[in-house]
Amino acid sequence: MCNHTKLKRKRGRPAATPPETTVLDSSNAANSQTTTESDVELVNSNPPPSSSQHRRGRSRNNPTPEIPAARVSPISVHPGSNGSVSPLVESDCDVARVVPSMDSVVKVFCVHTEPNFSLPWQRKRQYSSSSSGFVIKGRRVLTNAHSVEHYTQVKLKKRGSDTKYLATVLAIGTECDIALLTVDDDEFWKGVSPVEFGDLPALQDAVTVVGYPIGGDTISVTSGVVSRIEILSYVHGSTELLGLQIDAAINSGNSGGPAFDDKGICVGIAFQSLKHEDAENIGYVIPTPVIRHFIQDYEKNGKYTGFPLFWGERARERKTPIGGRKGGKNSPKKVSCQLFWLHAVPFRHGERIGFSYLVSQKYTGDSAEMKVLRNSKSLKLKILLGTHSRLVPAHNEGRPPSYYIVAGLVFTTVSVPYLRSEYGKDYGFEAPVKLLDKLLYEMPQSVDEQIVVVSQVLVAEINIGYEEIANTQVLAFNGQPVKNLKSLASMVESCNDEYLKFDLEFQQILVLQTKAAKEATLDILATHCIPSAMSDDLKT
Repeated sequence: MCNHTKLKRKRGRPAATPPETTVLDSSNAANSQTTTESDVELVNSNPPPSSSQHRRGRSRNNPTPEIPAARVSPISVHPGSNGSVSPLVESDCDVARVVPSMDSVVKVFCVHTEPNFSLPWQRKRQYSSSSSGFVIKGRRVLTNAHSVEHYTQVKLKKRGSDTKYLATVLAIGTECDIALLTVDDDEFWKGVSPVEFGDLPALQDAVTVVGYPIGGDTISVTSGVVSRIEILSYVHGSTELLGLQIDAAINSGNSGGPAFDDKGICVGIAFQSLKHEDAENIGYVIPTPVIRHFIQDYEKNGKYTGFPLFWGERARERKTPIGGRKGGKNSPKKVSCQLFWLHAVPFRHGERIGFSYLVSQKYTGDSAEMKVLRNSKSLKLKILLGTHSRLVPAHNEGRPPSYYIVAGLVFTTVSVPYLRSEYGKDYGFEAPVKLLDKLLYEMPQSVDEQIVVVSQVLVAEINIGYEEIANTQVLAFNGQPVKNLKSLASMVESCNDEYLKFDLEFQQILVLQTKAAKEATLDILATHCIPSAMSDDLKT
């Protein structure tokens, strides 16, 4: 119970006004990770002005100072290039600020159905999400890739409308966290003006983030400045590309919304934020060079092919380059994952940036000239750029996981989503050391090489004694090396030997009778309601 004390008021002295309190949301402290979805809302309040104190008795007869009236400039209206009207508001310092067009910003509704990597023959329960997007030329809409990841249905709603229009996903760029959508209904495009892209902004340039974040149903606008331009870690794509750091609030639901400059030109897409107990209002924006690369890649190839090479902190730790295929003197060498010890290069006046920025401006299939210092001699090489390949993929690009089952042994491939499914978000600490070593340092020796593991054992009479085997790599089958999951399934299905012999890690050997193992497989599949002994991609 709160006790309230009644204060007596002295004669001639006004009652003191209690000071206002600035409330800071207690949810501001979060984990120290850069995430694509933010759930922290910061309440900022200006400190209340201090109350003036009066002496007892009559106040002095001081003349009240005149407050000069602010000069109010008229609002001039200028027609845009597309016929739209953009008001210019002039201030005392004669700096014009253009109000960005809000009608081009849409709300994205998506129903997701994620694969179950631990039980690869089924999917998880579907869930819904909402995010932001904006219209560009060509009757297309841009949003974030993580906003429509594992989508089953995508709908768009325009500002001020209650109608949701069914959208079609044209392309998803997982690495750059951008997705391209379209709507077939002509009604959607009426009264909507496409957003125009600008150049890369400079430090301290004003930015305005527009979208539909949590906290309400209507459109939201937050403002800030560009505080940093550098190579950033793209959490969703597990890559490092050029990015902008701003101090405007980016909350959950802002993902995919445009960031405008003070002239109403789009300079990027909001996509992630940093939440740390020692950091406030740190948001990240995908800049226009990355956006243009994505769009031009789609227009050139009819699909998204990806950036040619990626160098991250993990890649820099490996100093040994992987060579390309042999060719003639003037024939280009195909480089799929060439790694170097990299340094920053000059970017703009007074700025430096990682060398990977220069490479990311190229496209898959482009040729490039490179100088190589070898045996104290400088050589010029012409190479053909290819996409980066990892032994343990960072994502499955929307494809369902592959699996193969025989005698209750569940075989699958290792990927980052699989490790996250098995060991949680802290898989970097909880997963087996040998799998983490392959994730961080191993590179594939061929295009189709995979890490195949026994994910789990579905207990049955045929596999008694092997029940505890889990997440152990399969090295060989009947003396033949296991290159990938498809080759393993093919060898087992065509095996006519008396026994199935699997060589596992840690010098473990798993032996089963061939005939009994294949007969028991059907009963095990029926017991666990598994429709097929292998995924569809292994049947072809």
